[in-house]
Parts: sequence; C-alpha cells; structure tokens
Amino acid sequence: MARQPTVKEDRDKSRRIGALRELWPFLRPYRGLLLAAIGALVLTATVSLTLPLAVRRVVDGFETSASELLDSYFVAALAIALLLALGTGLRYYLVTRLGERVVADIRKSVFDRMIGMSPAFYERIMTGEVLSRITTDTTLILSVIGSSVSVALRNLLILIGGLVLLLLTSAKLTGLVLLIVPVVIVPIIVLGRRLRKLSRENQDWIAASSGSASETLLSAQTVQAFTNEPAARRSFADVTERSFLSAKQRIGTRALMTVIVIALIFSGVVGVLWVGARDVRADLMTVGELVQFVIYAVMVAGATGALSEIWGELQRAAGATERLVELLGAKDSVTDPEHPVPLVEPCQGAIAFDNVTFHYPTRPDTQALEGVSLTIAPGESVALVGPSGAGKSTVIQLLLRFYDPQSGTVRIDGQALTGMTRADFRRAIALVPQDPVIFADTARENIRFGRPDATDDEVEAAARAAAADEFLSKLPDGYDSYVGERGVMLSGGQKQRIAIARAILRDAPILLLDEATSALDAESERLVQAAVDELSRGRTTLIVAHRLATVKKADRILVFDEGRIVAEGTHSDLVSQDGLYARLARLQFTEGLAAE
Repeated sequence: MARQPTVKEDRDKSRRIGALRELWPFLRPYRGLLLAAIGALVLTATVSLTLPLAVRRVVDGFETSASELLDSYFVAALAIALLLALGTGLRYYLVTRLGERVVADIRKSVFDRMIGMSPAFYERIMTGEVLSRITTDTTLILSVIGSSVSVALRNLLILIGGLVLLLLTSAKLTGLVLLIVPVVIVPIIVLGRRLRKLSRENQDWIAASSGSASETLLSAQTVQAFTNEPAARRSFADVTERSFLSAKQRIGTRALMTVIVIALIFSGVVGVLWVGARDVRADLMTVGELVQFVIYAVMVAGATGALSEIWGELQRAAGATERLVELLGAKDSVTDPEHPVPLVEPCQGAIAFDNVTFHYPTRPDTQALEGVSLTIAPGESVALVGPSGAGKSTVIQLLLRFYDPQSGTVRIDGQALTGMTRADFRRAIALVPQDPVIFADTARENIRFGRPDATDDEVEAAARAAAADEFLSKLPDGYDSYVGERGVMLSGGQKQRIAIARAILRDAPILLLDEATSALDAESERLVQAAVDELSRGRTTLIVAHRLATVKKADRILVFDEGRIVAEGTHSDLVSQDGLYARLARLQFTEGLAAE
C-alpha cells in the first residue's frame, strides 16, 4: 500500500517564501554568473522603460514639420528595440545556465547524502519518495531559478521604474493608479497563504505516488504471480487521484487569484485612462504624453499581474526547497566519528561482540539480539544457525555497521567500529547477501563491482572460482551481456554465483556469507561450496545458514534462538548434545544422521 504523504506527519509546518534562502549556498559559487545575469536583467528592464519615451517622441513628432527629427525618433526607437532583444537573449542564456548548474549541484548533493544513509533511515521514508524529491522538486527549483526569479525581478524593476515614470508623466493620473494598489495586494496575501499550503501538499502527494509506483514496479513479478494487479492499480490510482485533487485545488486557488488581480488592475487602468482622455481634450497633456502614460500603465499592470502569478511559482519552489533541505539535513542514527582511528593494516580479521543488545528502530519492543558476546579469531570459520528471526543476519548487519547496538560494542581487530569510518573497516569485508543485488549492467561490470580496479582476467578468474564461468560464457555476448534491471535475465542461482564471484574478487580478510548457497541447485552448490572452502582459507569467515549441510565444515557453530547464543561447538558436538541444533539437524538430514 502507498504510504501517506509526509505532509500528514509531524514535521516543521513552515511555509514561508524565505525557505528559498536555503538555495544561496548553491548559488554562492557562481556569484560571477549571477551578477552577469542580474546585469542583463537590469539592462532589459531599463531598456523596456525607455521604449515608451521613444514612442511618445514619435507620436508627438507627427505634429512637427521637421521630417529629419521624426526620422531620428524612429531610428532611436528601432535601436532601443534591438538592444532590448539582445539583452533579453543574454538574460535568458545566463539565467537558464545558472539554473541548470545549481539544480545539477543540488541533485548531486542530495544523492551524495542519501547514498550514505543507513538502513534505519530508509525504514522511515520510501525510496520512491526520495527519488521524487531529487527529480520533481529539483525541476520546480530549476523553473524558478532559470525563469521565474529573473522574470519576477524584471517585473519588479519595471513596476518600480514604471511607477516613477508614471509620476513624472502625470502626478494626477498616477495618484489614481496608486489607489488601486492596496485593493490588489489584499487578495495576493490572503490567497497566497492558502496557495503555499496547497503547493506543499501537492508535492507530498506526488512523492507518495512516485513511491507507490517504484515499490510496485520493482516487485512486478510478485504482484503478477499473486494476481494482485487490480489491487496495485487501485492503490496507485488512489494516490495519483489524490495528487490530482490536490493539484486541482492549487490550480483553482491560483486561477482565482490571477482573475481577481488582473480584473482589479485593468478596471483601474480603464478608469484612469478615461480621466486622461478628458485631460487631453482639455489640453492639459499631449497625445504623446497620454500614450506614454498608457504604455507605462499597461507595463505596471502587466508587471503586477505577472508578479501575482510568479508568486505562486515561488510558493511551490519554496515547498520543494523545504523538502530537499529536509533530506540534506536529515539526521542519521549511524555516523562516522569526528576524529576516526584508522583500521590497523594489514587487517587480521578478528571479530568481537561484547554484550551486544540491539532492536531494530521500527520494532523497539522486540530484541533482535540480547546480551550477545562472541569472539572470532583471525582466519576462523564460524557458522551462525538457528530458526528464522533468531538474530543471525542481525550479527552481519551490526558487523557492517548498518545499525549501532543499543548497548555493547562490536570490534574488528580490537578496535570499536564506532571509532572508525565506515568506509575504512568495510573495505576489509566482502559480503554475499541472501538476496544478491544485480545492477542493470553487464555481467562483467556486476562482478567488477567487488573491486572496480580489477582487470578483465581477474574478473573472469573470480567467475570461474564461483562456478559462474560456464553460464556466463553461454550468454549472447558472454561476460559483456546486459543482464537487465535487477538481473531479471538471470536465474536466482546465477545471480547468487555472480554475487559470490564479486566477493571472491574483493579479496577481503573478512568474508560474510548470508545464505550464500540458498538459491543453488545441488551441482552448483557443490561447486560453489568448494570455491567458498578455498576462499575461506586464511580469512575470517562468518556463515549464516539455514541449510546445515553448508556449515558442517565450519571450525565452530553458534546456535542462535530469540536473540541469544544458546549453544556452541562443532557439528558433531552439537548433534550429540540433543539440543536445538540436533532438532534442526534431524529435520534436515534424518537419513544422514541414521547412517552416522
């Protein structure tokens, strides 16, 4: 089911346009480009304000007999128009380039922040929502920086300059115009507040829609296997419809504001022109002056109307900026220390858990591990077994420091993980997860992911060691075959063998196998097990397994139950104790035990 938009959650309710100030750190590095854009903007606004003066000269010039003077007025008007065109083109280029550059930096910053967040963070927010913020919200900001802000500033300059020139043209008519201003501002303020709220809510529903689509499409085969397409369609349609209804409210509010503002402005202008026409008839002003005043009045009215529309865009961008800033400022429960201690080189691979207690953030009342203490010597092979939910995989999660325990300490080579950077000690670990991640790339690059600087020969050697060479060689383009999104073109066993090859290529002193052979057929399991046995020599190996056949050769077996270690020993020792391990063994190899 789709998650409720975050607007419904407990978060800062600020909707102020001041949120756009958060964009300044991204604009600061491009101050030169920003100043050039402002310069072009001022130029176009100034030229625009000069054009009515030329028009006035031309109109009044018809009453003079000096044709040379009239010609010069037309030439001046043409030169001003050309200058305006040049300035407008320059402004567009500079502002659009600045917007694209800033938005690219924002996207990179948000992604850089998100890729380092611990799994605990993604228990609180859907990946699709994060992607929506990186794409949809930054597109809004691009629209504002690359267009709306410059247009707003230009219209603001025209509004101010136009009012000044209106005053110089006719103080009487300008006074009448200014009487309209308070009437126009009131609906902008009142409706603008509602528009801010609706804009933020609309963006949250869009993010929820994106999250729903991402989750469902990534699980399309499961949805189809259980014939749940209708439910998936209804769920997505419901969230998308809510997004549309929210957008409809926002559009309606903005349209109402635009209608009211433009109607009030142009009604006032018509009234003022009626007074001006009477003044021309009474010879209180020339026709050219009235035309000049009309043009300035239209410019001021147009600028005011444009500002009212742009205000809505700025409100939406402010909401988008708030959402992106939330991601950039998101607090992670797992962070690197300010003064890290480097992992001792070369890493020996000793592992220790000292009285570790842990529960997952979303399950605070359930202990995943309770008072667990264990020590693994360098080069030792240790298997963790037990029923589902006993805490086996949690040991690997804590060893990779995806989470921090509520109490106790996890150490590698005697150094606490919390005292080192995560990248430092993770370089000493190779992981084969239960559900291997295969990227939408070639098989070769998926294996090379374990060590990006590996040569093609090293990649292929790792594949042979993982019993993957045979099926990879039969692909249409061999190792360079594209394997599809999430490895959709591969079987479960083939994905797992690629993951094992990736771990072999990494050549790390600590090897973590989380149900590494669970998806393999008997023949592949035999081949991979031989490769794992070879790989484990001289390395500290931690094996999580339900299939006990894969752990019989381990130096030591730790039996977990309800977050505690309840037994420890070799396979033979534990079978003879007739405890939990023996019961699990009887279920899996009844015939084998009878033979023993």
